[in-house]
This record gives sequence, structure tokens and C-alpha cells, in this order.
Amino acid sequence: MRFYILDDLLASVKVLQNIITSHNLGEVVGTNTDVDKAISEILSKNPDIVLVDLLMPKKDGISVVKEIRDINPDISFIMVSQVADKKMIAEAYQAGIEFFITKPNNRIEIEKVINNVIEKRKMSEMLKGIQTVMGSGAGTGSMKDTISGLSPVQTSPQEIALSRTKRILGTIGMLGEAGTKDIMSVTEILISKGEKYESKRTLDEYASSLDADPKIVKQRIRRAIKKGLTNVASLGVEDYYNDKFAEYANTLFNFEAVRSEMDLIRGKSQYGGSPSIDKFFEGLEMLTNE
Repeated sequence: MRFYILDDLLASVKVLQNIITSHNLGEVVGTNTDVDKAISEILSKNPDIVLVDLLMPKKDGISVVKEIRDINPDISFIMVSQVADKKMIAEAYQAGIEFFITKPNNRIEIEKVINNVIEKRKMSEMLKGIQTVMGSGAGTGSMKDTISGLSPVQTSPQEIALSRTKRILGTIGMLGEAGTKDIMSVTEILISKGEKYESKRTLDEYASSLDADPKIVKQRIRRAIKKGLTNVASLGVEDYYNDKFAEYANTLFNFEAVRSEMDLIRGKSQYGGSPSIDKFFEGLEMLTNE
């Protein structure tokens, strides 16, 4: 990923740049403390992700996001600021930012947020690639058409459901986890059979099909769900009214677990939330079928 950093404080720019480079998150293609120069550079350099401060001389970060997104909506924005005003944070999300991080900078939180945005962009690019491939075969047909009899612009309910599942898992930063592959496989099996998730039986049968120990499979899945729980809780810590937090906190997880995880992130507790596999699959099934 290609990054650009805009902050009127040079020290903040250096901190963010160091986090990106030291953790091999991507390449920093530009930095600036001047808003006007930065806007011009961002549009010309076309980075994947821009980290921008909220309060700056000449122009605030929300105005910068709006101005750039009007021209190039494909750039992702992460806002980093000392401001904790709920109204301004909500306005920033409405302008199109992906995450809002409150200063002082927490290296672990920044790295986690950046990785979430990277995963979300990769998922988006993958889905665009699928749509492009399907669209390009509209005139000539494809092997898929020959096999299934579907035209490239038609998509089966099963494919739509799987696409939604991948989008949800990508949105909450679970892609790349070993257990997430198991979750996708289980979901695909249930969709293909037209079955609903059943506590214990579904995963036991899935583990049996892999000739694997059910306990090990469930541990992988639980670890993946725990990552999703942490990411959703982080959204709630940043902005309790965030749309993604509101949508997933009580659907994929028990809210008590989300609240415990938020307390851990805030440093109010030594223990985080414990994810429920059953709750997650049932919630995922409901969201997928909407």
C-alpha cells in the first residue's frame, strides 16, 4: 500500500511515518505540513491511504477529505486528531473517512487500524476484479456460462450470499486469519446444502470432513472471531455511533463481550471479551440472508 501523511505538526508526521515503515505496512510516498500543497500532491501521487489531521491552519481535515474524494473517491482516509468531539467525529465519518484515531498516538492502535483498512481495500479490489471479469465476458460468454447456463451479469443467490459473507469478514478485519478460511468453508457448505447453522453439529461434521480434531478447528475459528471482536470494539471506542459498530456489535457478538473488549482497549480492565462461535455464525447467517 502507498501512504501519504498530512499533519501540521512535523513530529506527528514523523511518528506516523515511522510506524508505517518500521512495521512494513507499505511505502510512504509523500508527507506534508501544508494543506494546500498536500492536496495537490495527493491528487498527483494517488496514494492508496491518506492519514490526515483534523484541525490544521487554512483548512480542516474534513474539508480536505471532501475535496479529494470529490475528485478521487478511491483513496481511503484515516483521521488522526486530538479532537474528541462526537459531532465532529461523526461529520468526519460522513465525509468518508474509514477510521478516526484519537491522539496521543498509540502505535498498536494505529498499526491495527491501518491493517484493517488495508484488508478492506484488498477485499474491495478483489470484488471489483470479479465484477470486471464477469462483465468482460458479456459479449463472448465464458466457461462459467457454458457450465452453469448463467449469463455473466447474472449471479446466483448462493454467490451473492458468499460475496456478502466475504465483505462482512473483510469489513471487520478478519481476512487472512486461518480460522476465517474455516468460517468461509462452513458457510459455503451450509449455503450449498440450503441448511442453517446448528450448534455443535455443524462444526463437528465440518471437522469430520477434514479428518481433523473438532477442538482444533473450533480453536482456529474462535481466534479469528476474537480478532473481529477486537476490531469492532475498537470502532466503538473511537466512535460509539459508528455505523459499522452499530451494525455488528450486537449481531455477530454478545454485547457483553464487546463491552468487556472495549474496557480492555481503554485500559479499564485486564480481561477482554470472550467470543461466542454460535452467536457469530447465527449473526453472520442473518446478515448474509438480508
